Amino acid sequence: MWFTNLHLYRLHAAAELNAAALEDALAEQAARPLGGQDPRRLGWAPPAGKAGDTLLHELQGHRLLSALRQERILPSEVVREEVAEHAAEIEAREGRMLRRQEKIALKEQVVEELLPRAFVRRQRIDVWWDTTRGMIGVNCASRARAEEALDLLRATLGSLKVTPLASQTLPTRAMTQWLADPGSRPADLIIGDQVELKAKGDDGVIRARQVDLDSDEMHQHLETGRQASKLAVEIEGQLSFVLHDDLTLKRLRFGDALVDEANQADDGDDAVERLETDFVLMAQALGASVDRLLEWLGGEAGKEAA
Repeated sequence: MWFTNLHLYRLHAAAELNAAALEDALAEQAARPLGGQDPRRLGWAPPAGKAGDTLLHELQGHRLLSALRQERILPSEVVREEVAEHAAEIEAREGRMLRRQEKIALKEQVVEELLPRAFVRRQRIDVWWDTTRGMIGVNCASRARAEEALDLLRATLGSLKVTPLASQTLPTRAMTQWLADPGSRPADLIIGDQVELKAKGDDGVIRARQVDLDSDEMHQHLETGRQASKLAVEIEGQLSFVLHDDLTLKRLRFGDALVDEANQADDGDDAVERLETDFVLMAQALGASVDRLLEWLGGEAGKEAA
């Protein structure tokens, strides 16, 4: 139970639900197998997988939920080939070319026939809900998938007002400043070895990994007006990640001391207890790290107004 990516959201005017009431609400939107004609479906699943059946783990003000996304994979090339084969048979039989609208209808028919036989891809999307901070973090690669999980939570609760977490200082501006002026870096900020630099015009994007970001070459790029849109950073001893210009955190890696603490915990080989131990340690580290990151970026934007 260690997140690898984090899309962060500020929760506004959240409904007060205790754990039992929330568990009941989640059960109403629980994951079910895809029906024969369903292209995709999203529902709540036990975070512990087969080891447990509870849909909610709540510990020390931190909630863990898992959405299961199921999607049938129907390659477009397969559909095109089937449509072309069917169209050729019809045209040969009737001695005429099919009209555009007929081909569209034929494609819909082919998809309907193939869909029940398509493979199903399953993806788990974990949600961390920090009730003390009023913040939600979604563990997935893309913003679109995070929004899907939030839509499911919105349907579960009846309403959910969230906005992407934002800082007073734009991450791009701060990351660029940290690269250009080492003296501007907070004492506990360690620059990593990965960066993405964007130009204001159409000069493309420079991506670099495993390089010295304090090198003369990097400073030359910055002097041309390029700005950092991604930067690998570390909060000393706690957490390392790649910070994106929209405040998304990717490639999360937790400090060795934290992982060692989790490994040394006595869980009696109980998978659910292991999950909860890892989760609460991770959630506490994430909460503290997000607080520190916002301090680096001048505080949270719009918090007082919200």
